[in-house]
Amino acid sequence: MKLFLLDAYALIYRSYYAFIKNPRVNSKGQNTSAVFGFVNTLEELLRKENPTHIAVAFDPPGGTFRHDAYEKYKAQRQETPEDIRAAVPIIKEIIAAYNIKELEVPYYEADDVIGTIAKKAEKENIDVYMMTPDKDYGQLTSDHIFMYKPKFAGSGFDVLDAKAIMEKYELSSPDQMIDLLGLMGDASDNIPGCPGVGPKTAQKLLEEYGTIENLLEHTSEIKGALKQRLEDNKEQIIFSKFLATIKTDVPVDFNKDEFARREINAEKISALFEELEFRTLISRVLKTDGIPSNPVRNTTTHEAIQGDLFAELLPPVDSSSDNTTVNYSALQELKDIPHSYHLVEEEKEILELISTLSNQESCCFDTETTGLDPIVSELVGMSFAFKEGEAYYVPVSADFDEAKKLIDKFRPFFENEKILKIGQNIKYDIIVLKKYDIHVRGKLFDTMIAHYLINPELRHNMDYMAE
Repeated sequence: MKLFLLDAYALIYRSYYAFIKNPRVNSKGQNTSAVFGFVNTLEELLRKENPTHIAVAFDPPGGTFRHDAYEKYKAQRQETPEDIRAAVPIIKEIIAAYNIKELEVPYYEADDVIGTIAKKAEKENIDVYMMTPDKDYGQLTSDHIFMYKPKFAGSGFDVLDAKAIMEKYELSSPDQMIDLLGLMGDASDNIPGCPGVGPKTAQKLLEEYGTIENLLEHTSEIKGALKQRLEDNKEQIIFSKFLATIKTDVPVDFNKDEFARREINAEKISALFEELEFRTLISRVLKTDGIPSNPVRNTTTHEAIQGDLFAELLPPVDSSSDNTTVNYSALQELKDIPHSYHLVEEEKEILELISTLSNQESCCFDTETTGLDPIVSELVGMSFAFKEGEAYYVPVSADFDEAKKLIDKFRPFFENEKILKIGQNIKYDIIVLKKYDIHVRGKLFDTMIAHYLINPELRHNMDYMAE
């Protein structure tokens, strides 16, 4: 049996700050970074490790016994970001929908609850994996208790047993992790330790004296400034060890059946992920997808269709419904915004447009075609825009030879390497134009790919992004 115990807040903070430079914000303006990161981490764990038992531990609201004992405990930490506060109830809902046991005991930190459960499960010969990036947990490791630590950068995890902890921190037993933290302090928890004693000095002292208590009884054997520091800060060092000790006697029961992994509530998960706009997670978690088996093409008429690189991320259309129009929002419409759109058909207008395009530093362009497959589709029209509120549309003949003559006139624009070309799924347009012997050159910027990189779980079609 494998029991995984997750330190909720450690993972939530890690997820939130992983996206800090490019926060994930859905169409409602909701920052979903912490929730998305947490769910992805949970999914990776369930997929890779397939635990038989699992629980998630939260710190309780308000203080703990450490805060009562030491007013400055964790006092250096900034106020919890509001986006994390908002994310926690949602994450708890998701955990409940996964049918995973939630642990939270008043007055005790998640560390203490996990430590207590881990030691109780160990007595039943259950292998326990404590999922956290916090080194404090090293003190709990044993033959049956492991740290399951997210790697510092990238994905994946390091599994640390007692031997690995001892090697990593140069200790003779995992218990010495408490003494190590008591001596050198822990900035993340605002544990003071002994001033002037860093990791190397602490490791050397513990190698010789074993414990803080034994060290403080033999300070007469130590010389110089170090002796003075140890003697002057004796009480602070002992108190720091108290703060660093994870309790293993929290009043919480361990009934392994309550920790057993169960089937998820698919309906609840689907509703939560839809609300959060985690659409690809729905297909990944619930093993569903909305990919049409035969994409609709219109090659028999000259009706304009544009390909969509991320079409598989859209929810399936209900063909039984009479209304298949997506109602995006009640925001402004085109008629409410000043704009000047030009239909360019006459030879003189075409040449003037080409001249203007060729003098731009950057320009958006788009192709309208007869189908979704750029290899077999033909052009219906081309559109260009280089100024806000103004755009140009050039219709293209259904006769291929006539179309090729027209498009060739735009070669000075398309093949000008100095002009930045901007497009939506621009690779599609480039492939279509190659049929007409046009090779698009210069730097490219694709709005669809850019949006996918920032918010991969959202829709990426033009209507949605315009909103």
